[in-house]
Amino acid sequence: MLKDMLYIGLGGFMEVKERVEKELKALEEKGKLSKDDSKAFLKNLYDKGEEEHNRHYELMTKALKDVIGELGLATKDDIKNLEKKIDEKL
Repeated sequence: MLKDMLYIGLGGFMEVKERVEKELKALEEKGKLSKDDSKAFLKNLYDKGEEEHNRHYELMTKALKDVIGELGLATKDDIKNLEKKIDEKL
């Protein structure tokens, strides 16, 4: 089910991407949009996508850290501290 949702999401994204590119090209050909404006529009979309990706990445990272904390799982820092203590005793 997760795989299906991923494929549907990616398929939808690709469809929208192709339609936007097609419409931009049509507007360029009609002279209603310059090539520079078209590139600027696509760059703006890219930048917004990158910002949204970073925002979601930060949210997911925080959520995972919270879950790890709630479950009482050892973190990398916990393991490093234990290794250091073991090394000191040897």
